[in-house]
Amino acid sequence: MHLFDTLRSFPVFEHVPSEQLQWVVDRAEEAAFAANEPINKTGDPIDHLMLVLDGRVRIEWPNSNGDEIAMYEPQSILGVLPFSRLVKAMGQVVADRPTHALLLHRSHFRELAHACYELTEALVHQMTTRVRDFTRQAQQNEKMASLGRLSAGLAHELNNPVAAVVRSADTLKEHMRATPEAFKAIMHLSLTDDQVDSVNELIFRKIDQKPPVLTMMQRSRLEDELTDWLDDQGIDGVTDSSTLDLAGPLVDFGFTADDLDWILERIGANNLAGVVGWLVDNLVTEKLVRDISEASKRISTLVGSIKNYTHMDRGSGKTEVDLPEGVRSTLVLLDHKLKSKKISVTLDFPPDLPLVCGWPGELNQIWTNLIDNAVDALPEGGQLTIRSAVDRNEFVLTKVIDNGSGIPADIQDKIFDPFFTTKDIGKGTGLGLDIVQGIIRHHNGSIHVRSQPGETVFSICLPIQ
Repeated sequence: MHLFDTLRSFPVFEHVPSEQLQWVVDRAEEAAFAANEPINKTGDPIDHLMLVLDGRVRIEWPNSNGDEIAMYEPQSILGVLPFSRLVKAMGQVVADRPTHALLLHRSHFRELAHACYELTEALVHQMTTRVRDFTRQAQQNEKMASLGRLSAGLAHELNNPVAAVVRSADTLKEHMRATPEAFKAIMHLSLTDDQVDSVNELIFRKIDQKPPVLTMMQRSRLEDELTDWLDDQGIDGVTDSSTLDLAGPLVDFGFTADDLDWILERIGANNLAGVVGWLVDNLVTEKLVRDISEASKRISTLVGSIKNYTHMDRGSGKTEVDLPEGVRSTLVLLDHKLKSKKISVTLDFPPDLPLVCGWPGELNQIWTNLIDNAVDALPEGGQLTIRSAVDRNEFVLTKVIDNGSGIPADIQDKIFDPFFTTKDIGKGTGLGLDIVQGIIRHHNGSIHVRSQPGETVFSICLPIQ
């Protein structure tokens, strides 16, 4: 088919006069690409309008191992368009199969705009449709990527307490098998009710008090002291453990040689080995149950944070939102990133901070993007500060402050533009701050940035009502 007839069959050119299509044919050049041949690599300059005559073209995400952004069939238009700000390829453009295309260089666009009104109108309409569709897809991908990062962080944070629960439960199971033997040993002791009660009171007092905080040297010294005391009393082999294993649990709960002297004085030397064995068995059980409880609380905190973050237990409509709660939930989910760079976080929220009216899930996306960006910009050991205050009795002003390298002055007015990013190609889409700005506008709020080396401040102002 003649090139003119092929272009006439494009639906987008249905109302374009024939002489304007011939104008394209006269100035464009034909190109052929083999299957899987790169047309433009990520970051390459985009200088041509491409009209796909035959074959198929795909655009891949940077560093995605072939995951596609879009697929263009025959009669598709891609590449640079009149009045488009596209300068370089955001992804890799590849011929998905043998492809025949017509290429019009951007140097002809000025003449095109003057000589071919209907053709220019059709191409601009194509551009706006493409930008809308691509932006919608890219924003969805950015949200999914953000969710993926949070999910990875949540899995990482859950792994440690879950492993602790499993480990402690298995140890407790093995430990409880020794209970019958310990019970037989204690049954052969000659103890009065008063003696039993006095030992029980000491045990409960030690269990209820806050565990001592010891350095490694202090702990080692106490273990040696208790081990020597037990050896002096001839207590060895009362359980399957050594005297050092007996000393460890005693130190965990703050027992000293004076406490053991007190027990010896109350129950007598003949009962000491059995009572110490029974005492340690109870302390080990308490320690394992305590470990399981602490790990379970950590799991509950993480689940509560993701529940608060997503607001899965609430309606999807506008509601009153506690901003500090959303910030704290977001920090819990990003805790692995903060820890990986040893970043310290300071929160400053007044207790009487009013609620704002908004969509909780959207507001949490603000904190996710801003905190995630701050972590990327901060050096190891950096400082992140988040504070809120009432502004003019009508707004809640929240500032996200980091002491990173700052944003260069010449790009500060561009950081909220769609697809603008200072990260390496493939490291970011440039949509995070665009999404943040869109959410804040949706809430009738505002966002401003002030940055210099050593201090970057994002100020988010949201109406109370």
